[in-house]
Amino acid sequence: MVVTLIVVCEVGFWVLLAAGLAARYVLRMPRTGAALLLCEPLLEVVLLVATAVDLRGGAEPNWTHGLAALYIGYTVGHGHRTVKWLDGHAAHRFGGAPRPVGPPRHGRARARHEGRVWLGTLIGAVVATVLLQAAVWYVDDPGRVGPLQSWMGAAWRAAGIHGLIALSYAIWPKKAPEEEKPVPAGKGV
Repeated sequence: MVVTLIVVCEVGFWVLLAAGLAARYVLRMPRTGAALLLCEPLLEVVLLVATAVDLRGGAEPNWTHGLAALYIGYTVGHGHRTVKWLDGHAAHRFGGAPRPVGPPRHGRARARHEGRVWLGTLIGAVVATVLLQAAVWYVDDPGRVGPLQSWMGAAWRAAGIHGLIALSYAIWPKKAPEEEKPVPAGKGV
């Protein structure tokens, strides 16, 4: 049940996002589009409640409950950035707005960008850990909560790996390509 609900929430996220952006830019109904976009967090609330009901109903805590917590954490950490990015592209494509500026490609600016993206992963790990710990307390049976606790480790491993990748941009920044040097007089083509 929980895996099906995770899939439904993910599909629902993209359907609401597409409907909200279409209403906003194609149908020229910005309030309706904003209302649809604001419904997206309700999907995570539904998933959270369904997971709690599943556990309260006596379901054995397993990987599906951990995956639900990670999904909610990821959505909290990265959902806003994803919606904002797609909104900028839809505004450009359908609303006549200028092309959105992409992430920096070089140097410290790129390192800062990667650090901000990593903060989303860090927030996701914190949210997932809080939800998983709440589930551990909710189940209140040390013999049954091992799978939930193992997902806490998975969340922090993912945050650590992503943090190392983000840090690599600061330690070894990609240099901008040099401008073409002028050809000395008399040596041109």
